[in-house]
Amino acid sequence: MTSEPQDQKRTGNSVCNPDCPALPHDAIQEILHNLPGHQVILVCRLVCTEWKSVVDSTAFWRERCRREGFKPLNTYKVPRDWQEFYFLCKKRRNLLKNPNAEDGFTGWKIIENGGDKWVVENIFTPHPDETVTKCFVTSYMRCIKSQLINLKKEGYNPAFMDEIQPDIVISDWYAPRWDCGSVYEIHVELLNRKKKTVQFFQPDPVEFPQWNDQQWEQMTYTFKDYGPGVRFIHFKHGGQDTQLWAGYYGIRVTNSSVEVCPSA
Repeated sequence: MTSEPQDQKRTGNSVCNPDCPALPHDAIQEILHNLPGHQVILVCRLVCTEWKSVVDSTAFWRERCRREGFKPLNTYKVPRDWQEFYFLCKKRRNLLKNPNAEDGFTGWKIIENGGDKWVVENIFTPHPDETVTKCFVTSYMRCIKSQLINLKKEGYNPAFMDEIQPDIVISDWYAPRWDCGSVYEIHVELLNRKKKTVQFFQPDPVEFPQWNDQQWEQMTYTFKDYGPGVRFIHFKHGGQDTQLWAGYYGIRVTNSSVEVCPSA
C-alpha cells in the first residue's frame, strides 16, 4: 500500500496542496464567484478535488447566473446545463458588424447595387430602439448586401458548435417610404467549413404598397437542431422600390443582428 506524497495532505474527501489551505465550502464558492468564469474553469478547477467539485456543481453556475442577471427566457424551463447556459449568456452579442449604418458600409459586402445604389440616411420614422438613428436605403433596382460570420474567429470553436448546437437567432428591421411601394428580402445560410449550405432561412419577399404607414417591422428567425458542421453564417438582405423612381425610395434596413444564444 503506497503512502500519500509528503507534499500533499488530506482535507475531508479532497487532496490539496499545502499552498491551498483548507477553507469552508461557502468561502471557496465566494472566492470562485469573484473570479472570471474562464479562470475558474482553466485554473481554479485544477487546484484540488474539493475546488473541482465546487466548479463542477450545478448550484455554483446557477448562482453565478443569478448574480450576473442571466435568466432563462422561459422561467418555467430549467437550463439543461447551467455552466453552458452561463457561458452562452456571457458571450452573447451581435456578431454583425456595423448593423446600424453608423460607419457607412464598413463591414458589409455589396452584392447588388442597382438603380442609384445603396445609400445611408437618417431614419424618418422613430425606431423602437431609440439609439438607432441611421439606416441603409435601397434604390429603384435590386440592392443586396451581406456579411460572412466566421464562428471560430468569434470564439465558438467547432466542438462546441457540434456538441451543443446553441440557438442561432436572426433579427432584422425594415421599413418602406410612405409614398413609394417597395420590396424587402432576407436570406441567411448556415455553412460548413467548405462554405456549403447546412440550413437556410429565406422567407417570401415582403411587399409594401404605395401610400403606407412607413412603420418599422421586425423579421426574426431561430435556427435550432441544425446538426454538426456549422462553421459560418452568411447574412444577406436588401430590396428595392417598385415604382422605379430615381433616387432612394426603396426599402430601409437597420439594426440587424445574428446572435448565438442558449436554447429557449
